[in-house]
Amino acid sequence: MKTLVKLSSLVALSVVLSACGSLPDSLATSNENVVSSYQQVMDASDETEVRLGGVIDTVKNLPDKTRIEIVNLPIDKYGKPDISVEPNGRFIAYVEGFVDPITYAQGRLVTVGGYKAGTERGRIGDYEGDFPVIKAYGNYLWRVEERLIINRDFGGYGPGPCWGYYCDGFYYYGGTSSGRVIKEVR
Repeated sequence: MKTLVKLSSLVALSVVLSACGSLPDSLATSNENVVSSYQQVMDASDETEVRLGGVIDTVKNLPDKTRIEIVNLPIDKYGKPDISVEPNGRFIAYVEGFVDPITYAQGRLVTVGGYKAGTERGRIGDYEGDFPVIKAYGNYLWRVEERLIINRDFGGYGPGPCWGYYCDGFYYYGGTSSGRVIKEVR
């Protein structure tokens, strides 16, 4: 009986953990050699399968597709853009059909999967450069969630008495508090 409980607990834990970190279905592919480095995408030949992510700059709806200009951020193995690093370049994604510019608003994080389709000449202020183009087969919009971590100082007397609702931070006896906000991409 104990073995059955341990086994079922292990299976449940693995299911929960696998849900926490996986590539979104819209970006999934059977190709194990998807190029996801910006510089490698720049150097790749057309029709190479690529996956890039970043921050949406502009969205322009055309008659049969939508052009999305994205400021590149490195992505992890799950396709999540890394918001702790500086952007490094831009790319253009063409998505079939209409994309609502309110949903795909400037500043939102997105990851795009598709095939390289050449480059486009573009301008950022007075700078003119070539940006890789992706013909997208899928994309995923990410959310940035913030967690607040509070550190309490009880004046060197330890955490203090803790009974009932006094423990949950609702009711707090003096001391100082400090904290920080942690941003996570989900």
